[in-house]
Formats: sequence, C-alpha cells, structure tokens
Amino acid sequence: MADPREGVTPDGLIVTGAHRDRVPSAYEPVLAYVLGRVAPEVSVHVYGSVANGTATVPTSDVDLLTIGLPVADASALGAEASAAFAEVCRGVEIAAVSSDDYTGEGDEAYGNRVFLRHYCAHLTGPDQGAGLPGFPADARAARGFNGDIERSLRRWRAALGRDDPSDLSRRIARKSLLALAGLVSVHDGTWTTDRSAAVARWSEIEPVRAPELARLRTLCDSAGASADETEALLAAGGLIETIVARFAAEIGLWQP
Repeated sequence: MADPREGVTPDGLIVTGAHRDRVPSAYEPVLAYVLGRVAPEVSVHVYGSVANGTATVPTSDVDLLTIGLPVADASALGAEASAAFAEVCRGVEIAAVSSDDYTGEGDEAYGNRVFLRHYCAHLTGPDQGAGLPGFPADARAARGFNGDIERSLRRWRAALGRDDPSDLSRRIARKSLLALAGLVSVHDGTWTTDRSAAVARWSEIEPVRAPELARLRTLCDSAGASADETEALLAAGGLIETIVARFAAEIGLWQP
C-alpha cells in the first residue's frame, strides 16, 4: 500500500512515514522473533508497509534490512519466521548487507544511504543511519535508487528461457515501475516511489503508453506473464527499453 506521508518537505528533502512508532502491533511478535535470533552487533531495520503503518494482516510482507548478518543466515531466518507467522504476514523477507555498502560517493552507496535514512526504522544493533542528514528529493536520489535499471534489463534478457517467466515478469514490472516513479519525481519536481501513482501520472504524460503501463502494474502483484509476453516486454523498442532509455537520458545510470 502507498505511503500517504511520502513526499517532499518545504525545503526540498525527502519525507516518508517510516518510523518505529508506526509499526502495527500485530507485527510486534514477528519482529521480536527475529530480533531474538540475531547477534547484538547486527543492525536490524524494518521498512516497507510495516514501517510506515500501512501494512494489513495477513497479506503484507514484513521487510527487514540487516547490516552484518550473513546472507545464508538471513535467508534461513526469513524462511523460519515466514513459516512461524504465516497467519500474520505473507512472508518475512530479510535483506543482508554490509557496512561497506553505505560508504563512498558512488551512486549505489548514495542510494543506500537515502533508503536507510528515509525508508527504514531502526530496531536493534548499531544504528548506521542515526547521523545521516535528510536527503534532497532530486535526480541524484532517483539515480541512487534505480540507476542500475539498464544492468537489470541486460540480466532480464539473459534470464529469458532460464527463469520462470511468471517470476521474471514480476521482477521486470516491479523494478521498471520504480524507475518510472523516479522519472515522475524528476519530471514533476516531486518525490514518489509508488508504482500506481507513477503509472497514473505517466499515462497522462504519454497517453499512448497507458494500456501497456496498466498491464505492467497488474503484473507486479499477479500470477505473472507467459513466456511469450515476458519476451515481448523485453523486445527492442518495447516499453521496458523505452523506460530504460528515458531514465538514462533524464536521470542517468550508475557508472562502472
């Protein structure tokens, strides 16, 4: 569900509804379960609908970001918690990153800092986001979030015929519409990561694309597309390639 508090402050900074106090009480046992199974030196943050208070039982995911937890441990703990709380949430997704992912002046590290500062609520462990300033709602933030969209396109094309088309098409739709939200943000001088809002606004900007965009939004949460439709999404000159080209021209891509 969209975060109703996401937007831009009067001085041009990103604002969201992510805050520890907004976590619905229904999810507190899930958080306690996970926190009781990680070492004290591991940082744990919650993000997404649970963090901004818009989550609904039992259809929302519980999304957690850990800094310092091994990837294998995060995957195993996520599966364990998902099984334990199947009646509360759709799943418990635990991302595992390192402190190095937040250092340096590259676009990816910058985007990671923006995300940590504005979209994550700290739960336990060292709080690496505590000293971060508010970040401007601008092209640099949009590039930090989705400047890897061209790399993603290459990966998706390489995955055709190998990955399950339903899963692949959902990944394509979700990432591409986040990039589109960045385009909307820069085009309108606003800030959003909401896919539905991005589709609605870009359908006004380019009405000819409206049916394709509506279908892409449907794919985000549906059973996915067939192999033929997935291949068509990635065709040269198609919608996804057009979004990538527009993003590269107006916002820019991550540099090697």
